[in-house]
Amino acid sequence: MVMTRPPGARTIDEILAAARQRLVRVTAGQAYREMSEGAVLIDIRPAAMRRRDGEIPGSAVVERNHLEWRVDPCSDARLPWVTGYDHRIIVFCQDGYTSSLAAAALLDLGLHRATDMIGGFTDWVAAGLPWAPGGTARVILAPGAAPALPPGRAPAVRL
Repeated sequence: MVMTRPPGARTIDEILAAARQRLVRVTAGQAYREMSEGAVLIDIRPAAMRRRDGEIPGSAVVERNHLEWRVDPCSDARLPWVTGYDHRIIVFCQDGYTSSLAAAALLDLGLHRATDMIGGFTDWVAAGLPWAPGGTARVILAPGAAPALPPGRAPAVRL
């Protein structure tokens, strides 16, 4: 195990803290209210996690590895609704860690109203807000995002 960090290296805890200092994070209840007012709730969890734990109806699924390309207004791969820098985007993951890093990346792109949801999907469910078993909710799949298939339904094999 390497015990001496190279100059300038930070721990993930330091990187997370720096990201969160830049965000005005919202609770699940606040995210739900903002969603009804036009905010876009983006689920960055992989399909397997959404299948296992569930999904939020009306959310947009943009898996983490595609996020910046799909919401950068200058990207040729942006989603059709991304028309500028003033969108209210609330990112969520399972527990609210990865989403903080992702939301900070969106701030770097100039999406100044981007943030994340404290506690992620776990806190959403605990708050009693609407959710559905994986693969049964009406979600918006961005290009490249895999669907969360319902339990018992195997994904198609592509050769």
